[in-house]
Amino acid sequence: MRKLLAVLLTLAMVFSFAGFAVAEEEVITVTVFRGDPGDQPTDDNKMYKLIEEEFGIKFEIEFLAGDLDETLGTKLAGEDYPDLFDGGNSAEKLINAGALINLLDYINETDTPNLWNHIKDILPQIVNEKGELFIIPNYGINYNAQIQNACNGPAFFVQKQVLAWADYPQIKTLNEYFDLIEDFIAANPTDENGAAYEGFAILCEDWRHFCLINPVQHLMGRPNDGEVIVNVNTGNWETETFIDKPYAKAYYEKLNEAYNNGLINPDTFVMTYDQYIAKLSSGTVLGMFDQTWDFGTATAALETAGMYENTYCALPLVYDEEYGYGVISEQYLNGAVPNKDRGFGISVKCEYPERMIQLFEGLLSDKWQKLLQWGIEGEDYYVEGDRMLMTAEQYANRQDAAWKMQNAALTIWESAPKKQGTQDDGNAWAHSDQGENYFNLMSDYDKAFLSAYGYKKPADFFNAPCELAPYGEAWQIDKSPIQDDYDKFLLIQDQWLPKIIMSADQAELDENWDAFVAEITPYAEIYTEFMQAEVLKLVELATK
Repeated sequence: MRKLLAVLLTLAMVFSFAGFAVAEEEVITVTVFRGDPGDQPTDDNKMYKLIEEEFGIKFEIEFLAGDLDETLGTKLAGEDYPDLFDGGNSAEKLINAGALINLLDYINETDTPNLWNHIKDILPQIVNEKGELFIIPNYGINYNAQIQNACNGPAFFVQKQVLAWADYPQIKTLNEYFDLIEDFIAANPTDENGAAYEGFAILCEDWRHFCLINPVQHLMGRPNDGEVIVNVNTGNWETETFIDKPYAKAYYEKLNEAYNNGLINPDTFVMTYDQYIAKLSSGTVLGMFDQTWDFGTATAALETAGMYENTYCALPLVYDEEYGYGVISEQYLNGAVPNKDRGFGISVKCEYPERMIQLFEGLLSDKWQKLLQWGIEGEDYYVEGDRMLMTAEQYANRQDAAWKMQNAALTIWESAPKKQGTQDDGNAWAHSDQGENYFNLMSDYDKAFLSAYGYKKPADFFNAPCELAPYGEAWQIDKSPIQDDYDKFLLIQDQWLPKIIMSADQAELDENWDAFVAEITPYAEIYTEFMQAEVLKLVELATK
């Protein structure tokens, strides 16, 4: 009987989607977990109301509060599974625990054409060795053309006011960056309210410790491969850990110099993510290494407060020639990377997986992608000729955190499959990617800032994206076969790198560095061997 009911429900949903009729099934409440902190939407959120009207689905959302791995561990131990389960950057734990269903049991060309067309060309990259798929990437699948207006990933960041104060210099190297921040603080120790500026913050909490670990690969001219550097030029795909190499020591020596010069506060190493966001939102942190998406709430808070000069400019820094590694060409921007194993999975405890699949099928329609990414025509945007445009007020609304809680389905949109790139008529799928919107509707401050450099978009600070390597990006490789050794590899970095940065002098730093390398080497060797083998497997699969 239950199987028959499921079939009938699925058929009903298929016919409902064909005409986008209001759902006639009983309204269900879907439980959702997001592996990131967040804010609850308002009860009268218009986009969730539209979803309820069309799909017969309401959401009960739980956001991460506390440590991600501990939270997931507790949920897995108690089999406390929501219907839609986003494990954030530890989603592999859900997959390995058997908490998610194989989506390919439900997705096919006939019944779910939107989902099938979305993933069919990248299936070799996103399925596991058994041909299973548990999570459809929530980002990185482009239609027609990739749009690169800004760096949404890793970079060194500095407040725009610091660059304006120095008369808009081109900052290309690590030493130039820290010299600029030190000079600015010397001339401007506090803000207009008397709050002391902090030169450089380092987020070290939980999986976001990439802010502490990852800069080295970029300083050496490579895009984001996680904790390894892969040589893409020889054809042999040599893979090595970088954190234990002399060229990594050079970066931490620079941070040690900055620390002893008062540019880095000791509390940075014990900050929670919420404390970090609060600091950035206050406008007192001048610089950091991070990924743009990771501090979006701070950017939104600064923009809402009109503090545009305190928002951040992304810079693609490399080592200065004096470090002895030659002339390095930066390559922070990569070709489109499907965000493998990131986003919503459907848990094995979900009683209506077919309806979840049909929800995502419907949300991937052109109609719903426009609703989710642009809003309601005539209310949130307008059309002139064949171009989707926004007034200054409409564009400002999309940057306002309070407005979004009432008018956008952020929680579902951020973790669900989505269209990026361009629509068939040339309009951008993302409202923020639309060329007319991107420059014309940004703040007067940001227009003047970019114009001072002769630029139209923040991506103009960077080299063009390189061609994505056949293995994708190595951080996406599942580490579970060596999980214990991998965890130890990361833990040793978390324990030693802050000590190295806070060393009192060069002698102490050298002593700490040598102890660090001695302790991490056995695990680095295990990790290198594993990652080398996995990279070669992926290259072979991609080039068959």
